[in-house]
Amino acid sequence: MSIKTTCIGAYPKPDYVKLPDWFNHADGPDNANPTALWEKAMADLGPDAEAIITRGVAEAVADQIACGIDIPTDGEIPRENYIHYHCRHLLGFDFSHLTRKAVRGGAYEAKLPTIVGPVSIRAQFLVKDWQRAQSCSERPVKITMPGPMTISDTNSDAYYHDPEKLGRDIAEALNVEVLALAEAGCRYIQIDEPLFARKPEAALDYGFDNLERAFHGCPDHVQRAVHMCCGYPDKLDSEDYPKADPNSYLAIANAIEHSSIDAVSFEDAHRHNDLSLLEKLKTTKVIFGVVAIARSQVETVDEIRQRLTQALDHIDADRLIAAPDCGLALLGRELAMAKLRNMSAAAKSI
Repeated sequence: MSIKTTCIGAYPKPDYVKLPDWFNHADGPDNANPTALWEKAMADLGPDAEAIITRGVAEAVADQIACGIDIPTDGEIPRENYIHYHCRHLLGFDFSHLTRKAVRGGAYEAKLPTIVGPVSIRAQFLVKDWQRAQSCSERPVKITMPGPMTISDTNSDAYYHDPEKLGRDIAEALNVEVLALAEAGCRYIQIDEPLFARKPEAALDYGFDNLERAFHGCPDHVQRAVHMCCGYPDKLDSEDYPKADPNSYLAIANAIEHSSIDAVSFEDAHRHNDLSLLEKLKTTKVIFGVVAIARSQVETVDEIRQRLTQALDHIDADRLIAAPDCGLALLGRELAMAKLRNMSAAAKSI
């Protein structure tokens, strides 16, 4: 039985989709507000902005399929980053007045939007994003969104002063998108919660409850996936970047298994796990990271096949899905496709 393949979210933007990434500009030489840069970039795209973004999404989906990916994503092409793009569609966020904050357990600092009032949905948008991507392929396209804890950590809270309550309101806003996507026909919905690896105690205390709120009412025929990487730098081959504790996955494995999560994404290529971790998941599928997204070296087919074979000593093949560790945006198109081709070839040769 061959192993299915998917991607996690981000794919390298084509050169003609000139949208700035928040974290590449949050501390630019002129200390510019990233929102102003984003608004200018959208204005520069002009009246053809939607057509340009649609072309970029189509290219991202086509590249993944050409590399053999069974469940592609939209590449997050319209997003300046996967968190703040979503937050622009929520009430309660001030993108004009930024607050400097240490995030990801102190891994870096950034100027971030400030939460100044109750968080709720401003306008639904993910159905449109998914339909745009799905129109490019006969294969089912997965849509992704940031989770409550991750959104909380990547913004500055000047209103709630209570992470559990903030997460609850975020989760209820996310749930509107989840249910709309399911009704529209989306079969794969992924919520990204790398903060679960950074803060496993908080995840167990209230994070899983809010995750359940985000997925509440999602029908059984939709795969509810959660991505939990351990954090990445903003450039390739930066090996000293502080990542989450390698024991975090073990700390939350039982909670994952007893949640409504259908599939969980673990990184494994950048830093191998003790594969006994997989045995703690008796029914949950594992989206298993087998290519590194912050290293320029391309893993060989044999290397990837060997790690997948090792994983199969601990989990059934029908519950193992091969994927990159995280999003592919750092790699650029050529490296991303090289890694995906080898990953797909290895998965299909099992």
